[in-house]
Amino acid sequence: MDLPVKTIPGGYGVPFFGAVGDRIDFFYKQGTDLFFKTRMEKYGSTVFRSNIAPGPFISKDSRVVVLLDAVSFPILFDTAKVEKRDVFIGTYMPSVSYTGGYRMLAYLDPSEPRHELFKRYFLSLLASKHGKFIPLFRSSLSRLFVELEDGLSDNNNGKHKGGVYFNDLNEKMSLNFLYNLFFDGIGPSDSILGTDKAPKFFDSWLFFQLSPLMTLGLPKFLDPLEDLFLHTFPLPPFLLRSDYKKFYKAVNEAAGPVLDEMEKLGISRDEACHNLIFLVIFNAYGGMKNAFPVLLKWVGTAGKDLHHRLADEIRGIVEAEGGLTLASLEKMRLTKSAVYEALRMEPPVPFQYGHAKEDMVIRSHDAAYEIKKGEMIFGYQPFATRDPKVFEKAEEFVGDRFVGEEGEKLLNYVYWSNGREVDNPTPGNKQCLGKNLVVTMCRVMLAEFFLRYDTFEVNVGTVPLGSSVTFKSLTKAARI
Repeated sequence: MDLPVKTIPGGYGVPFFGAVGDRIDFFYKQGTDLFFKTRMEKYGSTVFRSNIAPGPFISKDSRVVVLLDAVSFPILFDTAKVEKRDVFIGTYMPSVSYTGGYRMLAYLDPSEPRHELFKRYFLSLLASKHGKFIPLFRSSLSRLFVELEDGLSDNNNGKHKGGVYFNDLNEKMSLNFLYNLFFDGIGPSDSILGTDKAPKFFDSWLFFQLSPLMTLGLPKFLDPLEDLFLHTFPLPPFLLRSDYKKFYKAVNEAAGPVLDEMEKLGISRDEACHNLIFLVIFNAYGGMKNAFPVLLKWVGTAGKDLHHRLADEIRGIVEAEGGLTLASLEKMRLTKSAVYEALRMEPPVPFQYGHAKEDMVIRSHDAAYEIKKGEMIFGYQPFATRDPKVFEKAEEFVGDRFVGEEGEKLLNYVYWSNGREVDNPTPGNKQCLGKNLVVTMCRVMLAEFFLRYDTFEVNVGTVPLGSSVTFKSLTKAARI
């Protein structure tokens, strides 16, 4: 159908001051969702112009074309039309001092030769871990569930009040799993950083790079101070240099075989080591830190009916198949659907960016718009994946939304991985290279959970760039 070509509504305001004003709205006066909703309603369009945070002093250019619907959003996946160079996390790029002076794979455009080299190797590395993956993750989850039960027992005995904070347990579990998966069994307690210090350092390393996109939830009278320190000037990398060097040395010794293989491909050992750290800590640990609380938040608040249906499906298939395997996971249709629905409701990476490589016309549901070469295109995924013209009850978590033939067609509109759920990462695209592993890990977590428990209750909240989950109760299964 031919759509009318319209001028993109919106604007950027007075130079500098318009961007600062939009940043204040984005972080403090309105918040992210209301920021986009009010402008979408004002302009009567899911495509419009706006400044995007963080703006002056940090961003190279805060002016973007915003996409908020499921039809226009996928232009951001088309690397023939959109350049992804240095736009991994926003309109700014953190200093390469955080990563040994190198631009990491995530910041490379597929047109750059080193992108294909690194991504092809890392895809093969993940494939080589195929046999270790599920047993190792199940073992890590078993320890997490023991700690969760112990914490709830202490809570019920009056030692602690308020439930058990899942995020902390999840971070500890995630690090132990990743260390064992990538560094040949050397756990955080064996590294130079130590068990207690390692998570704090990794969180600081992530925070320093992502802080321009964060708010801390401080009292309102501190908003100007927070805006000054987080959104006006980049945090100095030298504060983390000493601990980063210690961790670099530990990885360089622990991951010898991996680094040897990368050297054979013509990559210097130094650059290879920094990229491996980025993959394991920024991509994998950062992703697990976010994804699992999101999963348990949405499944937990969905209620007992969904919990019982998941438990019945998981236990029945595991019994029939003789165990929890990749083959048995594939048969768990409701479990798969619940994972996809959590990723639809709250994509782990909510923002996508790219520069137009050429003059182009993009389409929304009801109009077409011209974008000029060089313009920055920005997409806010939670609006695109909750598009009411695509999804019924778009704002509700529907656990079985993707079950059946019609449900599976909707996977074309699940975009959490910087690509459609029906597509796969390749060396030539920017889709998350761990996309399939993330989905599998989420399925394994639900399967292991409901093999042990019938239902659970949680309190949920927010943390910078994510959700928090506190367990109030667990009901153990009659048989395990």
